[in-house]
Amino acid sequence: MGLVPWYDGRDGMYGWIWRHLPGNTWAKSVISLVLVVAVVYVLFQYVFPWAEPLLPFNDVTVDNQ
Repeated sequence: MGLVPWYDGRDGMYGWIWRHLPGNTWAKSVISLVLVVAVVYVLFQYVFPWAEPLLPFNDVTVDNQ
């Protein structure tokens, strides 16, 4: 077992995604950027608004005085 994660041949989820993207390094970089932007968009447009009522941010125990 080494100190680096790819020592024993495992490079994790991001390495798997990078290996399976088509094209050369520039194309993979552009596709990766598009994927990141798409994930952030979906999170902010759909997931966070759906989860916001379920979170206890508005349940305060301090009175206004």
